[in-house]
Amino acid sequence: MAPQDKNSNRTATESSPRNRWPIIISGPSGVGKGTLVQKLFDAHPGVFTFTVSHTTRPPRNSEVDGVSYHFVSVSEFERLIAQDAFVEYTSFSGNYYGTSKHAIEEQTAKGLIVVLDIEVQGVKQMRARTGFDARYVFIKPPSIGELEARLRARGTETEESIQKRLARARAELEYSEQPGVHDIIITNDEIEEAFKKLETFIFQGL
Repeated sequence: MAPQDKNSNRTATESSPRNRWPIIISGPSGVGKGTLVQKLFDAHPGVFTFTVSHTTRPPRNSEVDGVSYHFVSVSEFERLIAQDAFVEYTSFSGNYYGTSKHAIEEQTAKGLIVVLDIEVQGVKQMRARTGFDARYVFIKPPSIGELEARLRARGTETEESIQKRLARARAELEYSEQPGVHDIIITNDEIEEAFKKLETFIFQGL
């Protein structure tokens, strides 16, 4: 779920990070990425924003086209892929999800810093692109056992879903260990400590 951006029409403040590149945040499902991003938005209103992604999955009852997602058909999504309209896209559970170049450029032009919470497959695509500058943050759990406990605590996952997410998490953790893939790796053991590390990296990093 995208964080609530109550100040998306405001321009960046004087206390904004010197580096204006998009912040790409990835990590296993259940690791706490969404909580960290929401804390970032709450602590620094008018500095950060998110983009509206494209997807081919049907909208849920509370979702609004153009606000929650851009809901498009499979054929339309594949047409956009052919036009190289996405900086990254992926397929999960039979549906496409993608972030368009235009969405990032539109927010950057407003003086805002885009924050993207994406899958590792999207990170690989972005890293492979030329001419796309960003800063890459990987959020990892203290252990696979702790991640499993967090997923089970949700009470919304089937056993099959949990095992699928854990298998993906192991692959993501292995990829994150490759040199040069991420600019920083933060272990989310305690949320406030993890947030301070994220905040310091964004505001003090070059």
